[in-house]
Amino acid sequence: MANELLLLAVSCWLAAAALGLAGVRIGLARALLGLGGVAALAAALVALPGGTPAVSTPFGIDGLGSRFFLAPSALWLMGFGLPSAILAAWLGTPAKRQAQWIFGAAASLIGALGVLGMQDAATFLMSWEIMSLGGAVMLLGEKLSAGVGRPALFMLALLEAGAVALMLAFVLLANQVGSLSFSGFAAAMRALPLSEQCFVALLLLVGFGAKLGLLPFYEWFPAAYGAGSGATGAFLSGLVLNAAFFSLSRCLLEWLPTSPGWPVSLPGIFVVVAAVASAILTALYAFQEEGWRELLSLSSAENGSIAVCLLGAALMFRQDGLGDLAGLAWTVALIHLAGHALAKGAMFLTADGVYRQTGSYALVQSGLLQRSPWPFGLGALLAAMSLSAMPPQAGFVSEWYLFQTFFQGFHLASLASRLVAALAGAGLALTVAIAFATFVKAFGIGLLGRERDPSAKGAPWSNAVAVGALGLLVLALAAGMPIWLSELGGAVSATLASNAPDSMRDGWLLVPLTSKFSFISPSKLVIAMPLLAIVPIALLLLTNRRPIRTAPVWYGGASEAPPRAATTALTFSNALRTFYSFIYRPTVETERETAKESRQPYFIKRLSFSHDVAPIFGPYLFVPLIRIVNAVAKRFRLIQSGQLNFYLSLIGGLLVLILLISLF
Repeated sequence: MANELLLLAVSCWLAAAALGLAGVRIGLARALLGLGGVAALAAALVALPGGTPAVSTPFGIDGLGSRFFLAPSALWLMGFGLPSAILAAWLGTPAKRQAQWIFGAAASLIGALGVLGMQDAATFLMSWEIMSLGGAVMLLGEKLSAGVGRPALFMLALLEAGAVALMLAFVLLANQVGSLSFSGFAAAMRALPLSEQCFVALLLLVGFGAKLGLLPFYEWFPAAYGAGSGATGAFLSGLVLNAAFFSLSRCLLEWLPTSPGWPVSLPGIFVVVAAVASAILTALYAFQEEGWRELLSLSSAENGSIAVCLLGAALMFRQDGLGDLAGLAWTVALIHLAGHALAKGAMFLTADGVYRQTGSYALVQSGLLQRSPWPFGLGALLAAMSLSAMPPQAGFVSEWYLFQTFFQGFHLASLASRLVAALAGAGLALTVAIAFATFVKAFGIGLLGRERDPSAKGAPWSNAVAVGALGLLVLALAAGMPIWLSELGGAVSATLASNAPDSMRDGWLLVPLTSKFSFISPSKLVIAMPLLAIVPIALLLLTNRRPIRTAPVWYGGASEAPPRAATTALTFSNALRTFYSFIYRPTVETERETAKESRQPYFIKRLSFSHDVAPIFGPYLFVPLIRIVNAVAKRFRLIQSGQLNFYLSLIGGLLVLILLISLF
């Protein structure tokens, strides 16, 4: 049944891609995108907690075809990544041109399904490239930015660098086992020396980290996401991000063996360190952004890094034979990305609602929430609470489990592993604190404040319904966590042979394997928190019986102008920018233009103010590489001279070279 539903999903997506490519029946194409997503979601619900049956496909390069099946963890990540994609397809992009966007969205969905299910290196890489190309087509098709080409090409360049790393890793493993099938890669990895195992693991981390936003690859996120719509961001930060994480975790947990000769897991320690550093940097830079899409994109990289950090913790625990703790870390990573996909989809669609009414994605106080339908504000609030790790939301549950996991680092055998776990916990605490401030800024400045234009309308009802639905799904994930954990048993046991999800709940309590260590109950909080709200509501009603005296705020002796005095995104984040100036290296430029006819410097005609934060890897890594590529391209420009004699001599030289190789 599940495979039939997946076949229906792929058929719908192919039909939508064909209509998008032809530029006809755009409404029908969007409906097919959504229908395919619903079919794939139904397949995930039917197949969980087990996986789908394996089937043979005609794809492959060796004439033997390829196998396809979805493991339980793939179904979990796909199931929670699809709702935001379905609703984004239903709403469509706010850009005027949607045909190319629909083609790119269909390619992303088909590619992501292949990444999650294909079981050999050749078809996996083809799916990976289709998924990446689909994202670029979505960005280029919308044309919401005048310079959309450069960010899209920068994204593709870094993703292709990752694809080359993946190709090299797969070639090394396939050469060892003599097959491109993933089923033999675990044995191939065990046959390699420890140094080569670490090298292959590094290649895999680089390859998948380019999509997940690990350093230095996160620097393509704000520019690329900022060139597209929130609907595109919902695809990239939901299903696509989940597919990349599943692939990385499958490679490291299933292929990488434990090394009894080493007291620590070197790949695990390196993964944790790299992921924590990425999480801190992306959280810091997200807090400084002044646009919805850029802020949310870096937040996606931050949450992807947190999930990778948990993956590294699972490797460290597994190395020391702590199977239940490894299962705990892996389960928390799956829960974290499930909640993130729903909440981030809601926030990206919120950004589209802002753009549809204001014509801009800038974070400014506009009072939009006061004019919008109530599901819009409710869904955005629930999603922002989850991404801020506020109870009782899904983000609070996963990040509570996150800290409980690293608190149990004292079980690790080596001092190095225990020290890494302790420092990772401290770094993640900083990340969570900055993320909290980031979404206070996004929700408070982006949706609240006084109305600038009393005649302006709020977000449309269709957008409000989509945001509200995703927000309620986030709450449902948190409240039903004891039930959801039972669905994760198959995923964790298939990957790590652990029954950790069964030990992570005690009735309606959530516990980190034992109730004697710590516990929470989001299910009970959902009931208790509204009851506790009765107290402040009662106090408010009682105080309303007395008259309240109001007075205007002092505004420097001038007449009050609330829109001008409103807090901006820059002033809100300036304190942290000053404190972490050694990371941000902020730049501020002020230009004064005086009236030429006055010839006096104090008669200012125009004052121009600009500010920015300096990227870390751009000027020291990417810019030199671009210069090298340009220099090499300039040298090879002679190949395009157009002279027939040059081309004939080049072909003759190649023929002589081939003859010499065949002879010697």
